[in-house]
Amino acid sequence: MNFKNVLGVVAISATTAVASVWGFSKFAQSKYAGTQEPGKLPVNYAGFFGNNTPASTVDFTQAATSATPAVVHIKTRTKAKQVTNNLPKRKNPFSDLFGDDMFDDFFGSPRSMTIPEQRASGSGVIISEDGYIVTNNHVIEGADEINITLPNKKSYKASIIGSDPSSDIAVIKIDAKGLPYLIYGNSDETKLGQWVLAIGYPLNLDVTVTAGIVSAKSRSININDRQSKTPVESFIQTDAAVNPGNSGGALINTGGELIGINSAIASPTGSYAGYSYAIPVNIVKKVVNDIIKYGTVQRAFIGISYAPEGLSDEQKKEQGIKDVEGVYVLDVPAGGAASAAGLKKGDIVTKVNGSVVKSGPEMVEQVARYKPGDKITLTYLRDGKENTVPIILKNKVGNTDIVKETNIIDKLGADFENVDKKTAAANDIAGGVVVKKIKANPMKSSRIQEGFVITSVNGVAIKSLDDLKDVLKGASGTIYFEGIYPGYEGTYRHPVNLGDE
Repeated sequence: MNFKNVLGVVAISATTAVASVWGFSKFAQSKYAGTQEPGKLPVNYAGFFGNNTPASTVDFTQAATSATPAVVHIKTRTKAKQVTNNLPKRKNPFSDLFGDDMFDDFFGSPRSMTIPEQRASGSGVIISEDGYIVTNNHVIEGADEINITLPNKKSYKASIIGSDPSSDIAVIKIDAKGLPYLIYGNSDETKLGQWVLAIGYPLNLDVTVTAGIVSAKSRSININDRQSKTPVESFIQTDAAVNPGNSGGALINTGGELIGINSAIASPTGSYAGYSYAIPVNIVKKVVNDIIKYGTVQRAFIGISYAPEGLSDEQKKEQGIKDVEGVYVLDVPAGGAASAAGLKKGDIVTKVNGSVVKSGPEMVEQVARYKPGDKITLTYLRDGKENTVPIILKNKVGNTDIVKETNIIDKLGADFENVDKKTAAANDIAGGVVVKKIKANPMKSSRIQEGFVITSVNGVAIKSLDDLKDVLKGASGTIYFEGIYPGYEGTYRHPVNLGDE
């Protein structure tokens, strides 16, 4: 056998061997598809082993001991209210024969009923040694009386400094000095799987501590839209047990720092069923500071429309959008901050002031930290190219002015005073508020005339200016004033449009 023949045999043998190995490897891959190869790590575990050794047993005692003295029990009382049935009165066909009184009950005569006194409870967090307390707006909303009990059983009356239905945050204050308080943490640093503690007064129990982990961030559950037309939601989701009464209480990390205010639970029964939601402390700090400094929140807007839940796969396909993370801009209204910065429909916002945003709630959380007039940067994708532009945030009316808190009575555009006893007695009413002078909208655009005596608003009896202020707290949209014109027969009902909150 010559050399060429030997070389040919070797080549054929080598080729057969390689083909056999390749074929066997493909057969093995098909046979064990989806299994993990021993000793091989996926890219997401890069640097995990060796650099992150398993943590020792976590001890919650120091954090709980430090934080519980600064979490308070809030008990509220809402006075009984008289509500009038304001259904339109149908004509009594027997009035000509028997007078108006005999059949009034059958033909829609106005009736009144009393809503009994209501009591509720929640939690709050002391944030300064001189008695400022942060809680949820829904804990104190509409309350006529707020009582605070500290863990040491000392009790105080609290006054409302201000509230923000959009974020469900309220600030109240007690007259005390040298109080324990919680220090602020940084909610941006919270991580999935991180241990957290929830502290509050669930189910009217004494101060209670529960533990869990952060199970999600930047969650929107569409709960704040019940009390606001401009809800701000980017919750920290945890599996720490939270029940009715925990609202307004503290969510802390294992270092004892406040990282959130517990606000809601996800439950089919109304009690704990697995998940709870806290407002990130970085939003809380900004809202609290605005309320204390200005009396109301200075809310900034980028000035874009977007899909809160993101675009569906079908919508992405229709728009020709590649699978990139960010917030798709549906519209850019003229006069807004984004319009001035040159953004257009179809852009995809990816960063706010350098912080990555992958969803609407994440973007809202970042913007909620700023006020109108603040200059930030906005990063967006257009035609696959990344652009970063400076943008000056504006308020909801399109400017950078500071919004001052105004008395709700002043917003009506009229002067009012309590009805005098002589007029009340002559018209058989228990009290009311007289419209003395109409100066501007919304009263000017209503049909109400000067001299009208308001006796109820949206069915709630009004006997004084204090009653009127209480009923109008947080009111928006169209409300209904009922009352009389002294010297004229009948009860009149006038709608008044207060506009958005």
